[in-house]
Amino acid sequence: MAVQCAAGSDVVSQDRFDYFWNQRGEWVEAPNVRRGGESGVERVMGSDGQLLYAKRQTGHTYRSLLHPFGRPTVLRERDALIGVGLLGVGVPDIVFCGAQRDPVHKWRALLVTKSLDGFEELEHWYAGGARERHGEAVHDRVLKELAENLARMHKGRWQHSCLYIKHVFVRVTGEGEAAKVEIALIDLEKCRQRLSARQAATHDMKQLRRHSSFSPTEWEKLVYFYRTAFGSAIKGL
Repeated sequence: MAVQCAAGSDVVSQDRFDYFWNQRGEWVEAPNVRRGGESGVERVMGSDGQLLYAKRQTGHTYRSLLHPFGRPTVLRERDALIGVGLLGVGVPDIVFCGAQRDPVHKWRALLVTKSLDGFEELEHWYAGGARERHGEAVHDRVLKELAENLARMHKGRWQHSCLYIKHVFVRVTGEGEAAKVEIALIDLEKCRQRLSARQAATHDMKQLRRHSSFSPTEWEKLVYFYRTAFGSAIKGL
Protein backbone atom coordinates (compact mmCIF):
# COMPACT_ATOMS: atom_id res chain seq x y z
CA MET A 1 0.00 0.00 0.00
CA ALA A 2 1.23 3.52 -0.78
CA VAL A 3 -0.38 6.76 0.26
CA GLN A 4 1.07 10.10 -0.79
CA CYS A 5 -0.18 13.28 0.84
CA ALA A 6 0.27 16.70 -0.70
CA ALA A 7 -1.00 18.93 2.08
CA GLY A 8 0.30 19.46 5.60
CA SER A 9 -1.94 17.99 8.26
CA ASP A 10 -1.76 16.53 11.74
CA VAL A 11 -4.03 13.72 10.53
CA VAL A 12 -2.24 10.63 9.25
CA SER A 13 -2.25 10.11 5.49
CA GLN A 14 -4.41 6.98 5.56
CA ASP A 15 -7.12 8.77 7.53
CA ARG A 16 -6.95 11.68 5.12
CA PHE A 17 -7.27 9.35 2.16
CA ASP A 18 -10.25 7.55 3.66
CA TYR A 19 -11.90 10.86 4.57
CA PHE A 20 -11.73 12.25 1.04
CA TRP A 21 -12.44 8.92 -0.63
CA ASN A 22 -15.70 8.67 1.30
CA GLN A 23 -16.81 12.19 0.38
CA ARG A 24 -19.52 12.32 -2.27
CA GLY A 25 -20.84 15.18 -4.33
CA GLU A 26 -22.10 16.20 -7.74
CA TRP A 27 -20.26 14.77 -10.72
CA VAL A 28 -18.93 17.56 -12.92
CA GLU A 29 -17.04 15.08 -15.08
CA ALA A 30 -18.73 11.69 -15.01
CA PRO A 31 -16.39 8.70 -14.64
CA ASN A 32 -15.00 7.59 -17.97
CA VAL A 33 -13.25 4.35 -18.74
CA ARG A 34 -9.74 4.65 -20.15
CA ARG A 35 -6.13 3.83 -19.31
CA GLY A 36 -7.30 0.52 -17.86
CA GLY A 37 -9.58 2.09 -15.26
CA GLU A 38 -12.00 4.90 -14.41
CA SER A 39 -11.56 8.58 -13.71
CA GLY A 40 -14.07 11.30 -12.87
CA VAL A 41 -14.38 14.61 -11.04
CA GLU A 42 -16.84 15.49 -8.27
CA ARG A 43 -17.68 18.83 -6.71
CA VAL A 44 -17.57 18.45 -2.91
CA MET A 45 -17.66 20.76 0.08
CA GLY A 46 -14.74 20.94 2.48
CA SER A 47 -15.19 20.93 6.24
CA ASP A 48 -14.52 24.69 6.29
CA GLY A 49 -17.13 25.39 3.61
CA GLN A 50 -14.58 25.69 0.81
CA LEU A 51 -15.77 24.34 -2.54
CA LEU A 52 -13.43 21.56 -3.70
CA TYR A 53 -12.98 19.42 -6.79
CA ALA A 54 -12.09 15.77 -6.22
CA LYS A 55 -10.64 13.76 -9.10
CA ARG A 56 -11.40 10.14 -8.19
CA GLN A 57 -9.66 7.27 -10.00
CA THR A 58 -9.62 3.49 -9.92
CA GLY A 59 -6.99 1.67 -11.95
CA HIS A 60 -6.37 4.80 -14.03
CA THR A 61 -2.61 4.75 -14.69
CA TYR A 62 0.10 5.76 -17.09
CA ARG A 63 3.39 4.05 -17.87
CA SER A 64 6.80 5.55 -18.42
CA LEU A 65 10.46 4.59 -18.21
CA LEU A 66 10.40 5.52 -14.52
CA HIS A 67 7.09 3.74 -13.92
CA PRO A 68 6.93 0.77 -16.28
CA PHE A 69 4.28 -1.01 -14.20
CA GLY A 70 1.95 1.95 -14.06
CA ARG A 71 1.37 4.94 -11.80
CA PRO A 72 -1.88 6.81 -11.12
CA THR A 73 -2.22 9.82 -13.38
CA VAL A 74 -3.24 12.07 -10.47
CA LEU A 75 0.28 11.70 -9.07
CA ARG A 76 1.69 13.03 -12.32
CA GLU A 77 -0.84 15.87 -12.18
CA ARG A 78 0.13 16.63 -8.59
CA ASP A 79 3.80 16.81 -9.59
CA ALA A 80 2.91 19.17 -12.43
CA LEU A 81 0.73 21.43 -10.25
CA ILE A 82 3.57 21.78 -7.77
CA GLY A 83 6.29 22.23 -10.38
CA VAL A 84 4.37 24.68 -12.55
CA GLY A 85 3.07 26.57 -9.53
CA LEU A 86 6.62 27.15 -8.30
CA LEU A 87 7.31 28.92 -11.60
CA GLY A 88 4.58 31.46 -10.85
CA VAL A 89 1.96 29.94 -13.14
CA GLY A 90 -1.64 30.18 -11.95
CA VAL A 91 -3.00 26.71 -11.10
CA PRO A 92 -5.52 25.32 -8.57
CA ASP A 93 -4.27 24.87 -5.00
CA ILE A 94 -3.87 21.26 -3.87
CA VAL A 95 -5.75 20.22 -0.73
CA PHE A 96 -4.88 16.52 -0.84
CA CYS A 97 -3.40 13.96 -3.19
CA GLY A 98 -3.04 10.29 -2.41
CA ALA A 99 -2.93 6.84 -3.98
CA GLN A 100 -3.08 3.32 -2.66
CA ARG A 101 -3.53 -0.22 -3.89
CA ASP A 102 -6.70 -1.98 -2.84
CA PRO A 103 -6.76 -5.66 -1.74
CA VAL A 104 -6.79 -6.85 -5.36
CA HIS A 105 -3.75 -4.67 -6.19
CA LYS A 106 -5.63 -2.10 -8.20
CA TRP A 107 -4.77 1.55 -7.71
CA ARG A 108 -7.22 3.94 -6.08
CA ALA A 109 -6.19 7.57 -6.30
CA LEU A 110 -7.46 11.03 -5.41
CA LEU A 111 -6.53 14.59 -6.24
CA VAL A 112 -8.48 17.25 -4.34
CA THR A 113 -8.05 20.90 -5.28
CA LYS A 114 -9.66 24.17 -4.26
CA SER A 115 -12.12 25.76 -6.64
CA LEU A 116 -10.87 28.73 -8.63
CA ASP A 117 -13.22 31.19 -6.96
CA GLY A 118 -14.06 34.12 -9.19
CA PHE A 119 -12.43 32.56 -12.26
CA GLU A 120 -14.31 31.44 -15.36
CA GLU A 121 -13.39 29.72 -18.58
CA LEU A 122 -11.94 32.24 -21.00
CA GLU A 123 -14.50 31.28 -23.65
CA HIS A 124 -17.33 31.86 -21.15
CA TRP A 125 -15.74 35.19 -20.23
CA TYR A 126 -15.94 36.21 -23.86
CA ALA A 127 -19.46 34.83 -24.31
CA GLY A 128 -20.71 36.71 -21.27
CA GLY A 129 -19.67 40.05 -22.74
CA ALA A 130 -16.81 40.69 -20.28
CA ARG A 131 -14.50 41.88 -23.03
CA GLU A 132 -16.94 44.61 -24.01
CA ARG A 133 -17.61 45.59 -20.39
CA HIS A 134 -13.94 45.88 -19.46
CA GLY A 135 -12.69 47.33 -22.73
CA GLU A 136 -9.83 46.55 -25.09
CA ALA A 137 -7.07 47.71 -22.76
CA VAL A 138 -8.09 45.09 -20.19
CA HIS A 139 -8.50 42.48 -22.94
CA ASP A 140 -4.93 43.16 -24.05
CA ARG A 141 -3.84 42.53 -20.46
CA VAL A 142 -5.75 39.23 -20.47
CA LEU A 143 -3.81 38.12 -23.55
CA LYS A 144 -0.54 39.38 -22.05
CA GLU A 145 -1.14 37.58 -18.75
CA LEU A 146 -1.99 34.36 -20.59
CA ALA A 147 1.15 34.65 -22.72
CA GLU A 148 3.36 35.30 -19.69
CA ASN A 149 1.94 32.36 -17.74
CA LEU A 150 2.51 30.04 -20.70
CA ALA A 151 6.03 31.37 -21.23
CA ARG A 152 6.93 30.79 -17.57
CA MET A 153 5.64 27.23 -17.79
CA HIS A 154 7.52 26.50 -21.00
CA LYS A 155 10.77 28.10 -19.86
CA GLY A 156 10.65 25.59 -17.02
CA ARG A 157 10.36 22.87 -19.74
CA TRP A 158 6.83 21.94 -18.62
CA GLN A 159 4.49 20.97 -21.47
CA HIS A 160 0.79 21.08 -20.64
CA SER A 161 0.08 18.55 -23.43
CA CYS A 162 -3.68 19.23 -23.45
CA LEU A 163 -3.75 23.00 -23.89
CA TYR A 164 -7.28 23.63 -25.10
CA ILE A 165 -8.93 27.01 -24.58
CA LYS A 166 -11.41 25.36 -22.15
CA HIS A 167 -8.47 24.77 -19.82
CA VAL A 168 -7.67 28.50 -19.59
CA PHE A 169 -9.45 30.40 -16.80
CA VAL A 170 -9.50 34.16 -16.19
CA ARG A 171 -10.43 36.44 -13.30
CA VAL A 172 -10.69 40.20 -13.66
CA THR A 173 -11.36 42.27 -10.55
CA GLY A 174 -11.79 46.01 -10.59
CA GLU A 175 -12.25 48.31 -13.55
CA GLY A 176 -10.13 50.24 -16.00
CA GLU A 177 -6.48 50.84 -15.19
CA ALA A 178 -7.04 49.54 -11.66
CA ALA A 179 -8.32 46.16 -12.89
CA LYS A 180 -6.38 43.11 -11.76
CA VAL A 181 -6.09 40.33 -14.34
CA GLU A 182 -5.27 36.75 -13.36
CA ILE A 183 -4.94 33.58 -15.44
CA ALA A 184 -5.08 29.97 -14.26
CA LEU A 185 -4.55 26.70 -16.12
CA ILE A 186 -6.40 23.50 -15.26
CA ASP A 187 -6.31 19.79 -16.21
CA LEU A 188 -2.57 19.17 -16.00
CA GLU A 189 -3.03 15.39 -15.99
CA LYS A 190 -0.90 14.96 -19.11
CA CYS A 191 1.62 17.64 -18.20
CA ARG A 192 5.27 16.59 -18.34
CA GLN A 193 8.72 18.07 -18.63
CA ARG A 194 10.46 18.04 -22.00
CA LEU A 195 14.17 18.08 -22.75
CA SER A 196 13.98 21.70 -23.87
CA ALA A 197 11.78 24.72 -23.36
CA ARG A 198 11.35 25.05 -27.11
CA GLN A 199 9.89 21.54 -27.42
CA ALA A 200 7.33 22.31 -24.74
CA ALA A 201 6.49 25.68 -26.27
CA THR A 202 6.13 24.41 -29.82
CA HIS A 203 3.75 21.61 -28.87
CA ASP A 204 1.51 23.65 -26.60
CA MET A 205 1.27 26.84 -28.63
CA LYS A 206 0.39 24.98 -31.83
CA GLN A 207 -2.17 22.93 -29.90
CA LEU A 208 -3.72 26.07 -28.39
CA ARG A 209 -3.98 27.60 -31.84
CA ARG A 210 -5.89 24.56 -33.12
CA HIS A 211 -8.20 24.37 -30.11
CA SER A 212 -9.14 28.02 -29.61
CA SER A 213 -11.34 30.55 -31.34
CA PHE A 214 -8.89 33.45 -31.32
CA SER A 215 -9.19 35.62 -34.40
CA PRO A 216 -6.03 36.07 -36.50
CA THR A 217 -5.54 39.52 -34.96
CA GLU A 218 -5.99 38.22 -31.41
CA TRP A 219 -3.62 35.32 -32.06
CA GLU A 220 -0.96 37.63 -33.49
CA LYS A 221 -1.20 39.80 -30.38
CA LEU A 222 -0.99 36.76 -28.08
CA VAL A 223 2.07 35.49 -29.96
CA TYR A 224 3.70 38.92 -29.73
CA PHE A 225 3.25 38.94 -25.95
CA TYR A 226 4.40 35.32 -25.77
CA ARG A 227 7.53 35.91 -27.85
CA THR A 228 8.44 38.87 -25.65
CA ALA A 229 8.04 36.82 -22.45
CA PHE A 230 9.66 33.65 -23.82
CA GLY A 231 12.60 35.54 -25.25
CA SER A 232 12.56 34.19 -28.79
CA ALA A 233 10.21 33.30 -31.64
CA ILE A 234 8.69 29.83 -32.03
CA LYS A 235 8.81 28.55 -35.59
CA GLY A 236 5.41 27.94 -37.15
CA LEU A 237 3.33 30.26 -34.94
